Amino acid sequence: MYAPRVFISMTVTLIVFAVAAYLITGSFYTAVIQTLICAVLIQAGYFAAVLYLVRREKQIREAGATSDAAAATKSSKDGGRRDGLRADAAPNLPASDT
Repeated sequence: MYAPRVFISMTVTLIVFAVAAYLITGSFYTAVIQTLICAVLIQAGYFAAVLYLVRREKQIREAGATSDAAAATKSSKDGGRRDGLRADAAPNLPASDT
């Protein structure tokens, strides 16, 4: 989640919500309070989403570390070559941006 995009989207959403709340209720004070409540709910949802993404990334990394550890154990048995490439093979690989 790209933070600046989220903040801009949240601001636009709150402005639209504030205008709609004002048009529905006819009270500026009520629209402000409802918009503040909406802002807190949106921020709580954003926080929960970030926590979920961090937790998921941690689980993926832990699963990768477990498989890397298994691969390292296997590779130590077959000469220390983890990916099947020799150490001098990397400079000989073609590089391109396309």
